[in-house]
Amino acid sequence: MRILIANDDGIDAPGIALAEKAARKLSDDVWIVAPEAKRTAAGSSLTVGRPLMMTETGAQKFSCSGTPADCIVTAMTWLFKDGQKPDLVLSGVNDGPNVAEDIAYSGTLGIAREATFWDIPAIGMSRVKKPDLAPEDAEFLTRLIAQLWDKRQDWVLDGHWLSINLPAALPAPVRQAKIGRDKIASTSDVVSTNGARTELIVPRGREGGGQDGDENDLLGQGAATLTRLSWLGHTDVSDGLIAGLPDK
Repeated sequence: MRILIANDDGIDAPGIALAEKAARKLSDDVWIVAPEAKRTAAGSSLTVGRPLMMTETGAQKFSCSGTPADCIVTAMTWLFKDGQKPDLVLSGVNDGPNVAEDIAYSGTLGIAREATFWDIPAIGMSRVKKPDLAPEDAEFLTRLIAQLWDKRQDWVLDGHWLSINLPAALPAPVRQAKIGRDKIASTSDVVSTNGARTELIVPRGREGGGQDGDENDLLGQGAATLTRLSWLGHTDVSDGLIAGLPDK
């Protein structure tokens, strides 16, 4: 089983070390391609028509000067161009949960989305800030990934991937969450004003508000959440709508 790991927190982030530790309990063919520095909230952004620098930092381990999604593109067009493609992509473990509108912004989930473009099953993994780290964390994550892989016939569908959010303490029960809302920003801080130009900073962090049964709520209760996501937003329109449009 070939596993490719990427993240958006950078190749030296503690979360990717946890993902690697868990993955190596499942496979002896683990590859890592991750940004050379933190690239959070990069979504599905790609670097096209500009140079990318790939640096080999260890056995089957590379840093990438580009975005999180670039890590998948470079792996597939360079590392695995003429060889076996990964059986599974693991993204994360992200430093902070990916909930609500993060589905659109997250570099962690952007990695998983990009993997599905290459027909590779993918799991995005995130965890609350300042978790209660323990030696058993990797073992729990290994069991969870193994169980999901064994059940892949239920979720490995065209254009779909999984998102896992982990609470502060592991092990934890796994629950399905409702769609939530947690805006990326509630204010902008004015740094300076010079005539018509105003410099702003959108502060990091979120309010973390939740409603009953959404991911923030369940994480606060100590549960892990599991969500199946899809980039296939296509929905057929009604025949009546088509009939009312010009045909020439």
